[in-house]
Amino acid sequence: MDPAAVRAAVAALGDWLRDVSRPAPARAELAAAVRGTARSLAAAAPGASVEVRVPPFVAVQCIEGPRHTRGTPPNVVETDARTWLLLATGLLEFDEAVASGMLSSSGLRAAELAHWLPVVRL
Repeated sequence: MDPAAVRAAVAALGDWLRDVSRPAPARAELAAAVRGTARSLAAAAPGASVEVRVPPFVAVQCIEGPRHTRGTPPNVVETDARTWLLLATGLLEFDEAVASGMLSSSGLRAAELAHWLPVVRL
């Protein structure tokens, strides 16, 4: 992923991320920001021990460790697009997202994702 393109895609959504009452972005803009940040995370933390899911936009595997090949991975982090972008930009902390129910985290290694956040700051 081109870091400048990812930063631009995320910056375009900055007002909405900071204030949910702002108009929601177009689906294509949201998809570009979600995919860009998730794929940037996978590039920064290569591996396949944790799967990050942001349906319907992207799922990536990241973080070194045991590789998962079939079925449901043992370490999964799943959330919606806005929550993911809040995490990816540092506007929301991982533990806070889990505690509030905004983020589903399962498996012993899933919480290691917090070490790799934020992906890009606004």
